[in-house]
Amino acid sequence: MECLEDMFPPIESSRTTRDFDQLMHRKRERCEVTSTATLTREERRRRRRATTKYRTAHATRERVRVEAFNVAFADLRKLLPTLPPDKKLSKIEILKLAICYIAYLNNVLDV
Repeated sequence: MECLEDMFPPIESSRTTRDFDQLMHRKRERCEVTSTATLTREERRRRRRATTKYRTAHATRERVRVEAFNVAFADLRKLLPTLPPDKKLSKIEILKLAICYIAYLNNVLDV
């Protein structure tokens, strides 16, 4: 067992609060490094996702995905006959109309 003097060194009057803060910061960093190694896979993933860099990249990927999704709906909309031709349709209306139009084309081919 360590002696008390080793565990609790005498307080030096020359040390300032700033020195103490720096010492505590280094100790915290060491604790975080060692605790990161013991984190579960899910906890590491959660921490990584909490970073600003990750959130920014994710938001960019999501914007690109949504834009591609909207372009695909616009392309499908151009293929569907409606009156008037420039009528604005919601995504669900586009899908329902596409289903009906495909069924109509199948009937035309069967006749």
